[in-house]
Amino acid sequence: MTLKILSGRRYGVVVAGVSICLLISCAAPSGTLADELPKESILPLGMANKAIQAALDACKKDGYRVSVSVVDREGVLRAMGRADGAGPHTIDSSRKKAYTAASLRRSTSELADLVAKVPTLQALRDINGEVLVLGGGLPVEIGGEVVGGIGVGGAPGTHLDDACAQGGLDAIGAAPKVSPVK
Repeated sequence: MTLKILSGRRYGVVVAGVSICLLISCAAPSGTLADELPKESILPLGMANKAIQAALDACKKDGYRVSVSVVDREGVLRAMGRADGAGPHTIDSSRKKAYTAASLRRSTSELADLVAKVPTLQALRDINGEVLVLGGGLPVEIGGEVVGGIGVGGAPGTHLDDACAQGGLDAIGAAPKVSPVK
């Protein structure tokens, strides 16, 4: 076996060529790896604001002064609105209801009913300080995917908070979560 030593100039060209090939192979991800990354829809700020305004309007027409919050799929606040004269407590309650609905992927009224019927589910209330198991929070589901949550706080009854939140969902074409109030 014979080893041939490259001259300085030829050696530099070979090393440069190998280096470029390595950089290109590292920088260009495989198409299959990129295809395996999860694809998640994002609730646009404009839709969040539209849902908030529709929910505020639904409550206002019935004389309720509420706060409305919309969170993304992770429960992070996306947008919030507070009607003139709404109590300060409604800010936190609407945000926590939205967080709970998005996080647990169910309406907070449904969760409240479950907790009342199944005592072992009482622990849901203690998951963290952000969960509020009280009607008025609905998951925002578009195209079969939960992309966030909407919460309403301040109407004189959780069924009324639910109805106002549903008005917000209706305005953005999200899947209905509650039956119309009769």
